[in-house]
Amino acid sequence: NLNLKAVNGEILSVSQFTLLAKTDKGNRPSFIEAMPPKPANELFERFNRNLRLEGIQVSSGQFGAHMQIELTNDGPFTILLHIKATD
Repeated sequence: NLNLKAVNGEILSVSQFTLLAKTDKGNRPSFIEAMPPKPANELFERFNRNLRLEGIQVSSGQFGAHMQIELTNDGPFTILLHIKATD
């Protein structure tokens, strides 16, 4: 019941365009609805910057790069965070 700041938590922020793949038609996933790379990177960087402005430690990889991470989920579920982009 404690938030990230209360437990002195940190964020590992990883861009993952494959989360927007549509698989309801055809034999291959479609990425047509994914945001183009340049604005997607800008949104990713803004997300990380806003977390840092809140005093949260953020680690991130390189946007669009092939990355391998190791993760241990401590809990029964993962949350998909959807944020509507605003200018």
